[in-house]
Amino acid sequence: MSRLRGRAIMRTLVLWLSTAIALVLVSLIPGLLTITTLSTALWAAVVISLIDALVWPIVLYFALPLTVLTLGLIVVAVNGIVLLLVSQFTPGFHVDGFWAGLAAALLVTIVNTVVASLLAIDDDGFWFRYVVGRYQRRAAPAADTDVPGLFFLEIDGLAHDILVRAMRDGNAPHLAKLVREGSHELTRWETDWSSQTGACQAGILHGSNADMPAFRWWEKDLGKAIVTNHPRDAQEIERRHSNGHGLLFDDGASRANIVSGDAPYSLLTMSTVLNRSRQGRLGRDYYAYFASPYNVVRTFVLAIRDIGRERRSAVNARRIDLQPRIERNRTYAMVRAWATVIQRDLQMYALIADIYAGRPIAYTTFLGYDEVAHHSGIERPETLEVLRDVDRHIDRLIRAAEHAPRPYQFVVLSDHGQSQGATFRERYGKTLEELVRELVSGTVAAEEGDPSEALEYIAATLSEVAAGDSAGATVVRRATRGRSSDGEVHLGSTVPQSGEELPDVVVLASGCLGSVSFPRQPGRLTLERIEELHPGLVVKLVEHPGIGFVLVRSQTRGALAIGADGVHELDTGTVEGLDPLLPFGERAAEHVARTDSFPHCPDLVINSTYWGQADEVAAFEELCGSHGGMGGTQSFPFVLHPKDLALPDDVVGAEALHDQLRGWLAALGHTAYADEGSVPEVAHTGEDHRSVGAIDGGDGL
Repeated sequence: MSRLRGRAIMRTLVLWLSTAIALVLVSLIPGLLTITTLSTALWAAVVISLIDALVWPIVLYFALPLTVLTLGLIVVAVNGIVLLLVSQFTPGFHVDGFWAGLAAALLVTIVNTVVASLLAIDDDGFWFRYVVGRYQRRAAPAADTDVPGLFFLEIDGLAHDILVRAMRDGNAPHLAKLVREGSHELTRWETDWSSQTGACQAGILHGSNADMPAFRWWEKDLGKAIVTNHPRDAQEIERRHSNGHGLLFDDGASRANIVSGDAPYSLLTMSTVLNRSRQGRLGRDYYAYFASPYNVVRTFVLAIRDIGRERRSAVNARRIDLQPRIERNRTYAMVRAWATVIQRDLQMYALIADIYAGRPIAYTTFLGYDEVAHHSGIERPETLEVLRDVDRHIDRLIRAAEHAPRPYQFVVLSDHGQSQGATFRERYGKTLEELVRELVSGTVAAEEGDPSEALEYIAATLSEVAAGDSAGATVVRRATRGRSSDGEVHLGSTVPQSGEELPDVVVLASGCLGSVSFPRQPGRLTLERIEELHPGLVVKLVEHPGIGFVLVRSQTRGALAIGADGVHELDTGTVEGLDPLLPFGERAAEHVARTDSFPHCPDLVINSTYWGQADEVAAFEELCGSHGGMGGTQSFPFVLHPKDLALPDDVVGAEALHDQLRGWLAALGHTAYADEGSVPEVAHTGEDHRSVGAIDGGDGL
């Protein structure tokens, strides 16, 4: 407790001094403010700090809706007014009008943000506990219970082996500490063939990811493509897989996911952004983010810093001719900042509000590592820098739970990994679509646009805000009118949709997994029928050095995995020649056979070659790090779980992992989950289930 008080006092003193210094520096700019002496600056900083500490909580209680509506800009304006007020009763301190005060307040906030970041004193515990926490408890009082809450923190795209090395090398020090101190254990699990967020989260959160063959796939009965991270498609995916009792159904929260797990509370969740009838009113989940007078400016400054880091690393990669690499432009740098800073801050504030509201369960996805690994590589310095940042924020969540109204356990996990390599186009001078176009007759359509997942989340956020009935929602709807349809904002990739003239062939890429469908031909085409329509297509595909194998169904031999030098009959297990599935692991045949059983399995499913010695794949998208198929670390994510929550080391498939997580909830005392499915054994150590480092008793600082 004394350590926490000391840290709070030190933070206050440092920010007081930095505010005074910032005021002096701003006074050097003509036309803003005047300060006669250093003591005047120190006294003005004291008054400003007192107003921030004592007056702001009262003001924000009434002004939060306006703060959300203006996206935090009102905060900057009020800070300018504060400076004007301070100048009225502080001798030797003068502000040259409202606009001067606004500019000065902005500059002072930027200086404080930089100082706090440089000195690592941006601990938000005090603010969250006394402002956000109390606000949330007034809105929804937490139950008095000793049943531990369970929060699942997903690091999107982080493979087990990458994390092991990161913990060893100091790139995930806080996660490493959990293992070294013995509170947590690290366990590897294996995904299905479709190693991507949509299928994995559907399995983890809803217990079902059947009939999800890829990240993007064509459905002939609908005459359209399903793209997992498009809100309307994510909504349809959840409709198909939800039974109403997903992993988060019992008063849980979904933050920044693809599907919601039937959570009553959701934010930045693809499947719910278009749902106007969900619990709570628009903007409520954003209140915690906008509650601090410094948050908006702080996030803006950190985003600018991240853009600078990205541009510097991109230029350096070109300078030293780093391989493999893809081109990263200025637009990507801004999109990346959304994933690594802005969305992260939004979900962090929402999660801490969930903790202080006593929410029993939550699941969130930290997107930053996955986004940067796609473009920079899975273990490049800038990617590991983002991982260190995620690791630090996870530690903040654990520390925030020390003063929660209930004990908490934390599980850190990933939904899949990534594998690296030069892209298919870079290796062979053509895309998969262009290769197929050369081998078939008729029209060929494919995905167009930017494959960035962060860009889709930006679009989803705009869709979520636009779905409301407020004036702010109306403004967003008007601003995005040219890029929206049926309430869904589109900024990233597009694929052929229903209502358009159907092409003869559709080629879709999902990382290093590709698919070929023939929309004008009813039902799933057999190998024999494909050969009639497009002679030599399958043979030419499997002979290509960038293609590891092709899944196709034969009328006479059943499901076949065909490679350049052999065929694996999945129905019988018979192998002719060299088994094309051999490089992809001992369960490859099992995974491929499951996909073959899906009603919407594409006519051809194509997995990239995996070069084991180099540990590389060739993505069919323009991505340096990719996933979606098999080959390398993409299929082997991790679960970092409390030691008293046992997890077998042979968990295969996201559905199996769902059963384990559900069992943990039942074992911890969440009775809503006790009568559903098996309950894995929980080791009882005689200790309570508080989070790591939790403090027993007490009411605060």
